[in-house]
Amino acid sequence: MRRALLPVICGSLLLLVSCARDGPGDGGGHLPPAPLGVTAVAGSATSVHLMWNRVADGTDIAGYEVFRGTVKVTEVPAEEHMLDITRLEPSTTYTFTVRARGADGGLGPAGPEVRATTPAAVAADERAPSRPGRPSGRAVGSRAVQLFWGRSTDDRGVVSYSIYQGGSKIHSVGGAQTAAVVTGLRPGVRYAFTVRARDAADNLSAPSDTVRLTTAPGADDGTGSAPTRFRATTHRADGAYYLDLSWVPPVADGVITEYGIDLDGRPATSLVWGGSAPRSTAAYSFYVGREAGVTHRVRIRARLPDGTWGGFSPERAVTTGP
Repeated sequence: MRRALLPVICGSLLLLVSCARDGPGDGGGHLPPAPLGVTAVAGSATSVHLMWNRVADGTDIAGYEVFRGTVKVTEVPAEEHMLDITRLEPSTTYTFTVRARGADGGLGPAGPEVRATTPAAVAADERAPSRPGRPSGRAVGSRAVQLFWGRSTDDRGVVSYSIYQGGSKIHSVGGAQTAAVVTGLRPGVRYAFTVRARDAADNLSAPSDTVRLTTAPGADDGTGSAPTRFRATTHRADGAYYLDLSWVPPVADGVITEYGIDLDGRPATSLVWGGSAPRSTAAYSFYVGREAGVTHRVRIRARLPDGTWGGFSPERAVTTGP
């Protein structure tokens, strides 16, 4: 056996404890973890767009099961982490959870419960929203792009925007958004994207103009997917020194729920938010010893909603004591 520092979640509180971990080759048959970062947004009066973060790389799963209340709605393959749930009732609040099923058939625990309320149906509405304004965008490294577009108008209001890659719908965001991040792309590939607006009556606008973006070739350092405004300071309490970290999560469609911290060139710990993960500035503090005058080097990276690790932040150096 070997021992490791692992985070324990109590609500949204993160604690580090020393615990035993099976060594390589030890059996276990562990169930897959609960999917995190689950969000639900109404797509129309009769549909909801559900997203979640893929479970960590290296976890052998067969797929995800989606539940509305206690009723299983559907199951999707392991490579997918979003779904449009249709044939819902207008003006109704729905509750959803997602569970991962392991390759051996075991069903893991449910992720956080999320709610979405469909808007009221609009009688005799046959007018589609206007075409979204000309889209633009930029590549974010080799695996993602960020898209922007002009707002559509509708006599009853735009409920959502759908993003298409070629002729396939790949994502959806709420009607108040005019930007999205598409992840899970391949390096050095030229992609074509369009955007369409949808109203409460499920009327779909004409496609926007096409924006073509090329991801960076080869593996990159992930700078575009790294946390920003990373800061590190130190304080002393009860005779011990602590590192105080703060950062802004990287831009991503979905919720960043997990971070990895490197200390002095080695992985120190992973942080997992069990409650509501911070969308703006995040902060974390951890123990580094009782000796003054010790300089530590620290950096941080995020696990993106598509299950892959983003790039590291710039490394900061901080010295304990006065």
